[in-house]
This record gives sequence, C-alpha cells and structure tokens, in this order.
Amino acid sequence: MWHFFNPVQIDAGHGAFERLPEHLGTRRAILIAFPEARELGQCDRLQALLGDQLVAIETDIQPNPDVSWLAPLYERLWRDHPDVECIIALGGGSVIDCAKAMLSSTPSGTFSELLDCLSGKTSLSQPPGRVRSLIAVPTTAGTGSEVTPWATIWDKGQGRKYSLHLPWTWPQAAIIDPGLMRSLPAAATLASGLDALSHALESLWNVNRNPVSASLAVSAARQIMGSLPLLMQDLSNLELRGQLAVAAVMAGLAFSNTKTALAHSLSYELTLEQGLPHGIACSFSLPHVMQMALGQDADLDRLLLSIFDAHNGLQAVTALARFLEGLGVSTDPAAYGLAPEQWQERIAQALEGPRGRNFIGAQTLDAVQV
Repeated sequence: MWHFFNPVQIDAGHGAFERLPEHLGTRRAILIAFPEARELGQCDRLQALLGDQLVAIETDIQPNPDVSWLAPLYERLWRDHPDVECIIALGGGSVIDCAKAMLSSTPSGTFSELLDCLSGKTSLSQPPGRVRSLIAVPTTAGTGSEVTPWATIWDKGQGRKYSLHLPWTWPQAAIIDPGLMRSLPAAATLASGLDALSHALESLWNVNRNPVSASLAVSAARQIMGSLPLLMQDLSNLELRGQLAVAAVMAGLAFSNTKTALAHSLSYELTLEQGLPHGIACSFSLPHVMQMALGQDADLDRLLLSIFDAHNGLQAVTALARFLEGLGVSTDPAAYGLAPEQWQERIAQALEGPRGRNFIGAQTLDAVQV
C-alpha cells in the first residue's frame, strides 16, 4: 500500500506571476522577499498588481533563517498586522522558510512558544491562534519549499537546526515563473539546481518512496542533468530556466511525500560549521550515498540506472561524480575539511538522524565499512 498527497495549487510558465491576484482574492497580504527584490523592481511590480491589498513589505531576509532575527520579525508582524490573512513569499528557500515561520500566531505573540514546539517541548495538533495562508513565488529553481510543508530554522548560537512541519504550513499556491529567475547569479543557480537534484535522488533511495514520487523523481533528475550544465553557460536563457524550474517542482513534489534522506542529514553540520551553501552541502555526497544505496533494492537500482543510462552501479556512480565535478563541485569529503575517519564518523551519525533513518539502507548498512 502507498499514499501520495500534495494540496498545493501550481501555476507555472512565463507570465504566471501575473496570476497572483487571482490566488489572493480579496484578502490582504504581507510580502516577504529577498533583499535585492526592491532594486530589481519586483516589489514595485507586486505593489502595482495588488494595490492597497499589500499592506507591508519585508526584504531584510538573510540566508538560512536564524532565530536571532526571526523572533523579532515574527513578533513585529503579528503585533503590527494581526488581521492580515496571507503572506506572499518571493524568493528562494530561505525566504519561503522564513514565511512559513510567520504563519501561526502564538497565544502570547512570542516566537519562543513556536520554538518550544519545534524543539519538542510542546506539541501542536491544531493552530495555537490565527493562521495565515501562504502563496509561494520562488525566484530560484531548486528549493522545493514552495510545494512542501517543511521549513528549516537555524539557531547558530546554540549550534542547532529545527525542522518546522505543521499541517497548516503547506503553501496554498506556488507560482513558478522562470522570468523571475533570469537575474539569479551563477553561484545561486548552481546551488539551487543541485539542491533540486538532491531532492530527486534522496526521494528515490528512501523508505517512503512510492510509484508517484519515483516517477516524478526520475523525470526531475534526468531533466536537471540535461538542463543545468547548459544553463550555467547561458544564464539568461529563459527556456533553460523554465526547464530547470519545472524539474525542481517535480523534485519538490517527490520529496514532499518522502522527505529527504542521508545526503541531507550529512549536510546540516557543514552548513552550521562552514556556512557551506545548502545546495552544495547536500549534493557533493550524492555519489557516496548512491554507492551505499545500490544493491539495497532491485527496483531502486533499476530507477537509478535509468537516470544515468548506465548498465551497472559503477557506471551510474561515476556518471554522477563526473556531472558534479564538471560543474566545479568536488565530491571528495577532504575538500570540505573532512579526513577519511571523520567522514566515516559523520556517516554513522547521519544514519541515526531523522533524515538518515529515511535512507533505504539505514537499517542494514554498517556505515564504518562503507
């Protein structure tokens, strides 16, 4: 038996941004956007579309949302705009994750109550107060956050990562317009594209894989590997931007039902310790993880070989490693400051984490011997 569910309405294609008022209806909204959105004219464009329905614009959003600045933002938005019904998130994964943290009010109006839920001190079976809806408008192709209920929240001061996942943090709608992605710089294009590839592969070597998620993941991975290298040579190519955006959404839909697995579990400490961009941190290890996954399940092997047009596992692993290295991403853990014995320790630890336990080989692999 298997189950697939995703409630997010998706509008995609060049010009899809203009349909945002249809999704908002008569409600009022707060815009949360990336810092450059103002100078790129995207805030003015949205203001012109929505008029007085747009009551506030917040663009002071930093990468990897941290409680140090999320808390005051949360408390100010709920204090100053308690009756606004919707948040529009315009940006990459960090912006959409930040917006998800703003959706639920707490009885005291403080962020610390929400943090207690994330840390496991309390649980929420229903919203503690008012809940806003979310319209996600990604400007990167890779995060998947626009079609999932999850958000990653960091507490770098305490060296911790929290996963926000509540029944009401699914976006109402995702608007995928490749025209919004044309100005994305090379480094962010690469990191977000590889994040999408990791979502696709991680949903395959996953104990929660199902036929729908697998079909989406295989299609996404093949399309990413075909379009990303070409896009890196022609960043203004709108057709390639569109191809990558569609692939990223398919990968997001896949892992919205499976969650991620071992490569993501390995990535979090590197982001905390070194500030390594998430898309690089969760993709450099993909060949290593795939080597661990091969041989665990015959159906999985078939799916992986089909992505790389490979006849055996070695060919598939080699093809993936060459793909990453051809984009300038080293697949050697030593390049990230990890000696061989440290790498083995990290794998063993990651397999014990909540994402690591989703890995298809978590229950049978002896990580030290990998």
